[in-house]
Amino acid sequence: MSQLRRFAAIPLILAVLLILSGSWYTVDQGEEGVVLRFGETVRVASHGLNFKVPLMESVVKISTRSDSRVYDGVESYSQDQQPAEIRISVTYQVPPGETAALYAKFGSTEAMMSRLLDRKLPQVLKIVFGRFSAATAIADRGRLNLEVYQALIAGIEDQPVLVEGVQVEDIKFSPAYEHSIEERMLAEVEVQKLRQNAEREKVQAQITVTKATANADAVRAAAEAEADAIRLRGEAEAAAISARGAAIRDNPGLIDLTKAERWNGQLPTTMVPNGTVPFIGVQ
Repeated sequence: MSQLRRFAAIPLILAVLLILSGSWYTVDQGEEGVVLRFGETVRVASHGLNFKVPLMESVVKISTRSDSRVYDGVESYSQDQQPAEIRISVTYQVPPGETAALYAKFGSTEAMMSRLLDRKLPQVLKIVFGRFSAATAIADRGRLNLEVYQALIAGIEDQPVLVEGVQVEDIKFSPAYEHSIEERMLAEVEVQKLRQNAEREKVQAQITVTKATANADAVRAAAEAEADAIRLRGEAEAAAISARGAAIRDNPGLIDLTKAERWNGQLPTTMVPNGTVPFIGVQ
């Protein structure tokens, strides 16, 4: 009889242990646990070891980490009516302390994303992208990202989600338009090349003019220097002639003296008829 009682007690013990084992649980770092009692939220548990009332309470764990969601092939039209397929990603987070509100309103993070961002983002993207021309959307991607982000957070305010960033990752236009863009870019490159060549030729022409001006200045300076030298030599010679003239005028015998100094003492071997003997003066 005692053995039967022991065998009968084993299932009871196991049931008690099973119930007790369900009274504790752990919440990971980057999560919060929404504790429900018969389906009603009673508290939010932070990370670590926590306890709940067995059979009465349950726990729904909700991540508070940053996460990303990618939307590929969102169709839209630019301001100049160019069709495009856009790939865009959204980085979001359930703020700590908002997990109870998220559960009460949506039930789970995935349900929130499906009912909130999955519906709102394509609408916002189409509206904002329609304000940009095709060329501007490509050239000014940063402003496009910012305006989509601002429009998105304005459309989901007071919701238990924090949008951290929006990134337009790719924009695909029609093949014809992309071909026209490629041709336009090639034309712009060619124009830029011609402008660079023109600037280079302009600089080269300026260098040539500068060199020619320098050479002309050098020739002019050399000519002026030569002219000054000639003038100075002429002035010196004129001054010398003037000085000699004044000396001869003041000293009439200076000519005879000069002749005498230059005479070598020999008389001429031939005489012109009726000529006078040079350098001999008779008083």
